[in-house]
Amino acid sequence: MPQFTHDTVVKSGSPASDELLCESAGLRWLAEAESDGGIRIAQVYEVSRERLVEERIATGAPTRGGARRIGAALAHMHAAGAPWWGCPPTGCPEEARGIGRALTPWAPRGAASTWGAFFAEYRMMYYVRLLRDNGTFGPREAALLGRVASRVAAGAFDAEQPVLVRESGAACARLHGDLWAGNVLYLADSSAPTGGALIDPMAYGGHAETDLAMLQLFGYPYLEDVLAGYDEASPLASGWRERAGLHQLAPLLLHCVLFGSGYVPETLDTARQYL
Repeated sequence: MPQFTHDTVVKSGSPASDELLCESAGLRWLAEAESDGGIRIAQVYEVSRERLVEERIATGAPTRGGARRIGAALAHMHAAGAPWWGCPPTGCPEEARGIGRALTPWAPRGAASTWGAFFAEYRMMYYVRLLRDNGTFGPREAALLGRVASRVAAGAFDAEQPVLVRESGAACARLHGDLWAGNVLYLADSSAPTGGALIDPMAYGGHAETDLAMLQLFGYPYLEDVLAGYDEASPLASGWRERAGLHQLAPLLLHCVLFGSGYVPETLDTARQYL
């Protein structure tokens, strides 16, 4: 668990793990967008395999105005772009396959030419195989997810990126990758330009809708204002709300791997919507 001082957060890691190196690379990669209106990112002060020292963000109460600014700032962060589907952040160790215990796998350059091909293999079937092998999924559950993944891979749910990502000319969006409520902090200064700040990324190149779907999965204060602020700054493609559950399959499957069968019913119910 992090240890807090008056102005920093200190995390400890294993000398055999690249997890902290990858997390710090993600923080720095996302922070590159701040000068172009991207959301504030916790600053990295020091990093090694065994220790990550980063800025402690002063937090405040949620507000509707802050939520709208968070949404707009997320849109600008996504528009910073990434070079390919599933790419790691700049600065990650070359040998790293993903972020530690989170099992978030990156894709080699050229492994997927479309969002559907990437998402089906690296955000669905990767976890389905783990769940089948560890006994959490039986043949029926694995077959259900396999059918959905086949539709995804074939492009049935491919959609344009939000406007700012498309206008950037990037291959895909620059994602936080673990955008649940605990990682999106309202700032103590309620008038701050970006409204909030991000911590604890599992950053990679993907579809902007994936980050927004994650934020919707477990709820967030003034969520609709965040989404409205985002859509105003960078209009989303038609049908994005209907696709949210599909994007949520990635964190749901990961939660099944990490935390067991308690998440299986919700995962299967969500998958059935896209058969």
